[in-house]
Amino acid sequence: MPKLPITSGRKLKAALKSVGFIEVRQRGSHVSLQKITPGKTYKTVIPLHRELAKGTLLDILHQTGLSKDDLLELLKN
Repeated sequence: MPKLPITSGRKLKAALKSVGFIEVRQRGSHVSLQKITPGKTYKTVIPLHRELAKGTLLDILHQTGLSKDDLLELLKN
């Protein structure tokens, strides 16, 4: 299992938007994203900080249904 990368909130937001998440709203430094699929609706909130904490990043991955490998692949692009 790969380690979680160190990334910023802005890079994570761009990566999630590339796989179909849309920006629903923003309040201060936190942005809400959502993706509606036939089986499930995924929602998450991303803090737009320079560096996301590992626990925060892990929670966002669980909320979006992505794996660590998926995230690494998205952040490469």
